Amino acid sequence: MAGAGLVSRGLSKVRELVASATHFGKPPEADDLERIRVQLQECAEGRGGEVSTRQRAARLAETYLRLDDAGRHAFLKLIAHGFGPDPQQVASAHEAYQAAVGTPAQWDAEARLRTALRSRRLRILTQFNAIPQGVKFLVDLRADLLRFVTEDPLLKPLDRELETRLSAWFDVGFLELQRITWSSPAALLERLVEYEAVHEIRSWKDLKNRLDSDRRCYAFFHPRMPLEPLIFVQVALLEEIADDVQRLLDIEAPLADASRANTAIFYSISATQKGLRGVSFGNFLLKRVIDDLKRDFPRLKTFATLSPIPGLVRWVQRNPEEFAAAITPADWKRLAALGINGADAPILAAMLEGDNAWALDEGIGAALREPLLRLAARYLLEARRGDKPVDSVARFHLGNGARVERLDWLADKSEKGLKQSWGMMVNYLYDPDDIEANLENFASEGRIAASTAVRRLARR
Repeated sequence: MAGAGLVSRGLSKVRELVASATHFGKPPEADDLERIRVQLQECAEGRGGEVSTRQRAARLAETYLRLDDAGRHAFLKLIAHGFGPDPQQVASAHEAYQAAVGTPAQWDAEARLRTALRSRRLRILTQFNAIPQGVKFLVDLRADLLRFVTEDPLLKPLDRELETRLSAWFDVGFLELQRITWSSPAALLERLVEYEAVHEIRSWKDLKNRLDSDRRCYAFFHPRMPLEPLIFVQVALLEEIADDVQRLLDIEAPLADASRANTAIFYSISATQKGLRGVSFGNFLLKRVIDDLKRDFPRLKTFATLSPIPGLVRWVQRNPEEFAAAITPADWKRLAALGINGADAPILAAMLEGDNAWALDEGIGAALREPLLRLAARYLLEARRGDKPVDSVARFHLGNGARVERLDWLADKSEKGLKQSWGMMVNYLYDPDDIEANLENFASEGRIAASTAVRRLARR
């Protein structure tokens, strides 16, 4: 019991540090690094019983959380470089396996080769996983790792192994779908405000509006992180597809009658844990949410998003010829009547530099409407990185089986909306009958499902 008490106190300290994790302290000196290396060695070897193992993991976690960035980088380099498979053991096991192929000894030799290939890094990571708050600790540790790996490619083996472990630990079969309501714990509601990445939640009144009777909010949770939503989606229940996010977020707007709704609009989807990059469960979330909504609201027939186009302006800035190509002779006539003659006109040049003065002039806005809609359509359907769309939001929804349904002019007139996409947004449609086919075509061929209207815009 005394040993258990020591572990409990040690793990309590780790919980406190995880909850308030800040980068402080000094980089470890050589002696400190040697002490950490010895502790990691003991972890890799699994010395002592369960209590000793957890105490050791708790001390290492506490040490890590007290380090600054340089110290954390050094800590991770120790694991990455010092605890991989033993090359000599791998070579010996591989030689024995090759000699045993085709004989009764082949399967035992294969097992020994598999054991030799097993990295000691995995043993260390698994020890961290065993402590309370250990799962969250590892998720945050990988967030650090992702920052460091861009400058230090030698950390990639550790990142790949940790991503593989997290993918197994966060398999969708282990996740729980929960509806978040105004009655949910205050700590969870605070997380919602903190993690909202699409449309900032500006007040408790704003949050209450998003959780009212004509709205729904769902999130995936891991049993070991009960108050940490992994990804959440906010839904508005309407009688038509939304085309104006300011109206959708208006806290003074009257409540809609949810019982009359025939359309569910997913207007914000936020992944919350940077350390889970590459671990995909978004499409399972939306499928589960659609099933839940259909059960509660049988009248719902349409499931769509009102989504940002975050990379549009950056893409046009990198490809200014696309801007000129989107403006037809008829468009130039309308623009010339407003004193805008040629692509080098000051107001157009300012647009490409992020100046949104054009949006205050209704005449200029009307003249630019069709050219900018064409640009957005071409961007969504044709701008590629490899065989996938450049736009991150497009990759997410198309990869989950949606189709590009409609472009919405000046649907987001906020400073952020104008800066990233000249105020345009897009509706992705989730048709339950087509989701699987769309997903398969996109995954196997990179084929983008889109409505006729959007394809026509892209061709002009």
